[in-house]
Formats: sequence, C-alpha cells, structure tokens
Amino acid sequence: MNCQRIIESGNTNMEKPIEISGIQKLILTMVMAVATAVGMLCYADNPIIQTKYTADPAPMVYDETVYLYTTHDEDDATGFKMFNWLLYSSKDMVNWTDHGIIAGVAEPYKTFKWADGHSAWAPHCIVRNGKFYFYCPTIFKGRMAIGVAVAESPTGPFVDPLDKPLIYRGNPGDYDPAAFIDDDGQAYLYWGGNGPCYYVKLNEDMISTSGDIQTASIDFTGTPPEASYTEGPWLWKKNNHYYLAWASRCCPEGIAYAMSDSPTGPWKCKGTIMDPNSHSDGNHPGIIDYKGTTYLFGLNYELFFTLQGHRKKLERRSVCVKTMTYNTDGTIQKVPWWGDGTAIPSVPQVGFLNPYQTVEAETICWASGVKTEHCSEGGMNVCNIENGDYIKIKGVDFGRGAVFFRGSGLFRFRRRLYRDSSGQSRWDPGGNLCSFQHRGMGNMEDRGVLG
Repeated sequence: MNCQRIIESGNTNMEKPIEISGIQKLILTMVMAVATAVGMLCYADNPIIQTKYTADPAPMVYDETVYLYTTHDEDDATGFKMFNWLLYSSKDMVNWTDHGIIAGVAEPYKTFKWADGHSAWAPHCIVRNGKFYFYCPTIFKGRMAIGVAVAESPTGPFVDPLDKPLIYRGNPGDYDPAAFIDDDGQAYLYWGGNGPCYYVKLNEDMISTSGDIQTASIDFTGTPPEASYTEGPWLWKKNNHYYLAWASRCCPEGIAYAMSDSPTGPWKCKGTIMDPNSHSDGNHPGIIDYKGTTYLFGLNYELFFTLQGHRKKLERRSVCVKTMTYNTDGTIQKVPWWGDGTAIPSVPQVGFLNPYQTVEAETICWASGVKTEHCSEGGMNVCNIENGDYIKIKGVDFGRGAVFFRGSGLFRFRRRLYRDSSGQSRWDPGGNLCSFQHRGMGNMEDRGVLG
C-alpha cells in the first residue's frame, strides 16, 4: 500500500528537520510553490480537486475552516454513477485536505441502510448546537427521498438517527436539499429538481419537520429564460437580504438567484450569477463567506476533458470556485465562467501552509496521476504513484528558512530561493531554482543548487 506522510519541518533557529516519509513506489515529484508572508500571492487552480471526480459542492464554514462536501462521480461513469459523498477542507482556499468518503448508500460505506444502494446525489451539511446534520438525497423503493445523518464532528462518523427518510413522497423532484437556520433560530429545508422549489420548516432537533411542505413562490418577470429554476437551491442571508440561488435552465445550466425579505419568500428573480456555458451541461451553486470574502462554488467537466483528450461530455465532473461580489443594493455581480482547460487560476490564497507542523500528503493544491484512498491505519493514503506523478502545494511559509530535511522515500523537492545578505534562503519570484532528490536526511543547502 502506497502510504505517504508529509511534511514535518523546522526552521533555521531550531534546526529541526523537514520530514517526508512513506513513498513506497517509484518517484513522486513534490513541487512546492513556496511564499513567505512578504512574498508573492498564490492562487487556487480550478478545478480544485483532481484525485477524484467531484460535483454538487456544499461548502460549510466551521471553526475557521471551510469544509467542502461533494458528490463523487465514479471514474468509469457515463451517466450519474454515484455511491458516496466526499469531504475536503481548507484554511487558505488553495490547498485542500482530502478526508475521503464520509457517508454513502452502498457497502462498505452504507450510511442509510434503507437506501436502494445507488444515486448518492447532492448533499448539504449544517451545524447546530455542536452537531452536524448531513442531508442526503438518494433512492428508496425506486423513488427519490431525502435522508439525514448526524455527527459530532464535521468529518463524521455520520449515523442515520431515523432509519428511514426524512422526506419521502414518491415525488421525483425530491432531491438537492439545502438547510438554513435564520437569526431567530427557525430552520428550513429547501430542495427540488426539474420542477418547482420546495421548502419546509425543520424542528430544533433538525431531524423532523413542522407543518406542510410548501412550494417557493419565485417571480421571474423581466428576467431572461436562462435564469429559470431547475434544481440545486442554496439559501443564505446577508445584510438583511435573503438570497436563493439555483442551477438555472438546463441544459447547459447557469447559476441564477432571487432575493426576498423573508426566508420563505415571495422571491424576486434577479437574473443569473453565472451564465450557462456550452462546455458544461450542469452546474450547482454553493455560496459562503470566509475571511471577509464571498465564494461561489460550482462545477465543470474540464478535468475529464483534459485527461481524456477530447470534449465529449460524460458525467465525470469537477468542483470549481471563484469569488463573488455584491453591489451596494444587495444584487450580485456576474461571475465569469470557471474557465476552459485545467489548472485555471481562481481565488487568491487567504493564509499559508505551516511547514513546521505535519502536513499530510493528501493536502493538495494540484495533483497529476495520483489517487487517494482510505488507509487501514486511519486517515488517507496517496496511491497509484507512477514515474512523473506529482502533488503541488502552494503558499508555504518557511519564515527564515529550513536547514534540514528527512525523508524515507525517493522524492524530489523544488523551491525557488535566493540567498539574502545574511545568508538566509528567501522566496524569489524570478530567482534561482533549488532542486534536490534525496533518500534519507541531509542539509538542504548542501543538497540544493543555489545560484
């Protein structure tokens, strides 16, 4: 099993070694774009996950961390072949840590025992009173249903407290749930696909409902047809305005939105946030505020196009992210399409990776060739490592610089450095390349090449 654990490192004051261990197959090229606090600004690369096909982003902010829940398109999917839900997290919006499968509808990750065993569609997670509620649509007795699982941590384990669906009416549009808790404590669940948008009040326990299911009233007067509601609602509040976004008219889908003075409407459509693009059939909004910036998540097919070498659309999608801006009246400015191709620069980094703490190999900005899997000892592995494969991370703050490194596998490490007047290694936006390949422990400057 190809396990890898990186990086534990030290600075020049403590002379503590960098530790890179556990590469057990061939060469994994580690390319680290390193920036100090006074260095260059780094950007995320769209799509933001490359080790798996991901879709239907459901970001959640908790404890100064973004937790990104996604669906999972199988590597051989032609249609919607989806059995489980994945989780990633980030503190800087650039480097994402893979937590693997956190719930599912098929063994060995069958959270909902009542589920038919396929169609793990777009989820949503929300925290209340220290517990995390994960709303998941899937198939029960051949019909769409919405279940709920509960955990004490955003990473799980999630368990089904009901042993039955939360929402089950035999309605084919009962999917794509989105939960919201208003300032007065009242919680709501919105959902709906290929038809109207529905909502119902949630009780404080978040696993039962109150009152009848309602249909959201959305006024589309004066808006273009591509803004019409299709699926994937997302509800939030900002500056006393309530917002409802959705994946708009299919296909291709854009992202549209409406505003209201109430979490139950009536809603007035304000047009599209992102216009549809012919290179993608679907889209799915997830919107959060984090460290003073609003982020819009969605999806495209560009990773699949790049890996396959053609632009034939199959359902192997990838999550993307961009920043989103409000006008003074609360309306939302248009966000450009995610971009064509891969490794498209997207959002700026809002923090740095600390190399003097352990950073696992499954923390990734961009990866090529490798996959991830659950480790029998706990946590995640990086696997499927072949010659030329690599993992890239960005925005690593070495401070005054690291002197030693230690590795138990064969690896290559690159950083752009220059030597300042005091002899310290510094980030150089156009400077010399320090590169070494080594097994074991050594002095960074001895093994590197500094011009």
